[in-house]
Amino acid sequence: MAEQDPLKIKVVGSTPTWPKFFLSKKRMKNYEVLEHTADIGIRVKSSSLEGLFRNAGLAIKDISAEKQKTLIPEKHKIVITQKADNREELFVNWLNELLSLSAAEALIFEDIKINQINEQFVDAIAVGSDIRNYKTNIEIKAATYHQLKVQKTGSHWQAEVIFDI
Repeated sequence: MAEQDPLKIKVVGSTPTWPKFFLSKKRMKNYEVLEHTADIGIRVKSSSLEGLFRNAGLAIKDISAEKQKTLIPEKHKIVITQKADNREELFVNWLNELLSLSAAEALIFEDIKINQINEQFVDAIAVGSDIRNYKTNIEIKAATYHQLKVQKTGSHWQAEVIFDI
């Protein structure tokens, strides 16, 4: 008869152990972290579509990095324009563009100004600081379509998105 567990490995739980910094952060009014087995999700709220996109972009910063000493005070403004067939696709494209530009330019986006937005187009300016001014906590690779929701309920907007980490 073959031994059931020859390596004597014990698996405990199915969710990752999040760093203490992450669990100790206060829940922000405009987003909350959602539990997910291997990745990380957020639920973002706002009274406008503009605010929803801004809040989601800034949530990336809060989740992925902590401000340290300002070694390089220079700020970089980057214009971001995205088009899509619908608001869900636009939302994912927007977040992935922020993540891509952040990695390519070695920036953490500290502020976002939405110039123009509708359900198929967004034009914004993201203001970034050198990544060396931050301690990276979690590397977010991409926004996904898994369990994606972007909806208007009454007079408020809400989105849920899962990020690959």
